[in-house]
Amino acid sequence: MTQITGAEAAVRMLQAHGVTHVFGLCGDTSLPFYDALARLDHGITHVLTRDERHAAYMADAYARITGKPGVCEGPSGGGATYILPGVIEANESSVALLSITSDVPVTARGRYPLTELDQKGLFAPLTKWNGVADHVGHIPDMFRKAFRTITTGRPGAAHIGLPYDLQKQLVDESTVWAQAEHARFPAYRTGPNVACVQAAAEALLSAQKPVFIAGGGVIISGACAQLATIAELLDAPVASTVSGHGAIADSHPLSVGVVGTNGGTPETREIVAAADLVVFIGCRAGSTTTEHGVVPGRDVRIVHIDVDPMVIGANYRCEAALVGDARLCLDALYAELSRQLSGKVRNTGAAERLLVLRQRKRENFLRLARSEERPIRPERVIAALQSALADDAIIVADPGTPCPYFSGHFEFNGAGRRFITNRAHGALGFSLAAAIGAWHGSPSSQVVAAMGDGSFGFCVGELETLVRYGIPVAIIVFSNASYGWIKASQKSGYDQRYFSVNFTRTDHAAIARAYGMKAWMVSDPAEVDAAIRAAVRHDGPALVDVIAQPLEESAVPVSQWMG
Repeated sequence: MTQITGAEAAVRMLQAHGVTHVFGLCGDTSLPFYDALARLDHGITHVLTRDERHAAYMADAYARITGKPGVCEGPSGGGATYILPGVIEANESSVALLSITSDVPVTARGRYPLTELDQKGLFAPLTKWNGVADHVGHIPDMFRKAFRTITTGRPGAAHIGLPYDLQKQLVDESTVWAQAEHARFPAYRTGPNVACVQAAAEALLSAQKPVFIAGGGVIISGACAQLATIAELLDAPVASTVSGHGAIADSHPLSVGVVGTNGGTPETREIVAAADLVVFIGCRAGSTTTEHGVVPGRDVRIVHIDVDPMVIGANYRCEAALVGDARLCLDALYAELSRQLSGKVRNTGAAERLLVLRQRKRENFLRLARSEERPIRPERVIAALQSALADDAIIVADPGTPCPYFSGHFEFNGAGRRFITNRAHGALGFSLAAAIGAWHGSPSSQVVAAMGDGSFGFCVGELETLVRYGIPVAIIVFSNASYGWIKASQKSGYDQRYFSVNFTRTDHAAIARAYGMKAWMVSDPAEVDAAIRAAVRHDGPALVDVIAQPLEESAVPVSQWMG
C-alpha cells in the first residue's frame, strides 16, 4: 500500500480533476504544498501573483473563458483574508472556483500561533461549501466534495483549508481519485418540468411583443445557439444583462443590446418597456438589470428560467417558470413551441423596429466618438478598440468608466464569452488580474484590460506579473484623476458636493515603462487610434494612458445620470 503526503495528495487531486493552471502566492504554511508542486510530474502551471486577491480574480476569469473550474491558492492569516474578494465575486457570479489556503498546524490550534484565524467561519458565508481538514485522511474527499459542489447545480465557489502539519503526514494513495464529470461546469444538466414547459410556451404564444432578457447563465450553459434559434422562431427581441453580453451576437437582427441601469440606453429601454411579456433566462432579474424594478414594470407578464429555484419569484411574480439548465430548458421550450405552432411562421416586425433603434443609438454614439474635444471622450476610445480588435478578442472591464461604456456601446459580433466584468460586487482593480487569467484560458486571443485610474492604484503590482510572463495584454487606462463613479453620483444626487473623490494625476505610462512595458500617454484625440492599434499589435504587455473626460461630465450610459 503506497502512501503519499497530504500535500502530494492535494496536488494529485487537482491533477485528477484536470486542473492545468493554479494562480497563487506563497507563504510559510504553504511550503509542503509548494514543494509537492515542485517535485511531482503533474502538468500544472503555477502562476505566481503579487496579491492573493488577484490570484482569485485570475482564476475567476480563467474559469469563465474555459468552462473549467478556476483554482487559486494562498497562505494562512492575511493571505486567507486577502483572497476573499475574488472568492465572493466568483460565487455570486455563478463561476466555479476553488480557493485553497494553507493553515496553522492542527496541533497548534488555540495556542496563539502566528496567522491563526477561523478559516471555516471566515469562508462560510462566501462559498457554496468550505472546509478545513482535521485529519490527513480527509484531504482527498474534501477535494472531491469541493469540485462536486462548484460544478453542479448553480456553479459557485468552494474553499479548502490545509493545515501545515497535515500536509506533511501520510495518506493512502489509493484514496486519490476523481469523478471525471466534475472537471467542467455545468457537470450535470437538469431539465425542466414538462407541465412548466407547456405553460411557458402558452404564455409566449399569447404575447404580442415578447422580449427575452438573457443573463450570464446562458453563456455558462453554452445555450447561445438555442437562444438565437428560439428568438427566431418567435421573432422576439433578445436583450442581455451586463454579464450576459454575448448571449446573442450584437450583429443579430433580433439583438437589443445590454439593458438596465449600467450600459442600457434610451433605445434599449424602449424595447423592454414596450414588451407585454418578458422572459428572464439565466439571470436574477436584479436591481441593475431591471432599473430597480421599473423596466419591466410590475404589471408585465413574466416567465423566468434559471437553474437556481431561489431566484424565481424573488423580484417579480411569474406567470410561468422553468427550473433547470438554460440549454435544456430552451431545447424543451423550442420543441413545445414548434409543436404548438405546427409550422406557422410568426412575424412581429421586431427586426424592423430594432434596426431603427439600433441605427439611432449608433448615430448618437458615433457623433461623440468622432469628437475632437479634450479631455478625450471615452466614446473615442471605444470606437478605436472596436476598429483595432479581432472579432474574437476578449475585453475585461473594471467598474466605473469602462463597464457601462463597453456594455452600452462595444459590439461583440459573435456569441459567447468575450466580455468579462465583475458585476456581483464591483470591486475596483479586477480587470488587470482577470485579463491575465483570461489569457491563460485562451492564449491565442487578443486580451484587453480596461480600467479607470482609481482601479489602476489597486492592481499596479500585477504589471510585474505581466512582464515576468510576457503576457500580451493591452491595458487601457481612462485617466480622470478621481473615483469617477462616486463623483458622478455626488453630482446627480448630492448637489455637486464633491467630497474626497479627487486624487493626483499619475503618469501611468511612465510606471508601465518602469516595469518594462511598452506604453503611451495620449491627450490628443487624433492620437488615440494609432496608440491603441500599436498596443493591441504589440507582442508583449502594453499600456495606453488616456487623459479622459471626467465621468460626471460624460454621456456615460447609466440611467440615473442620463435623465
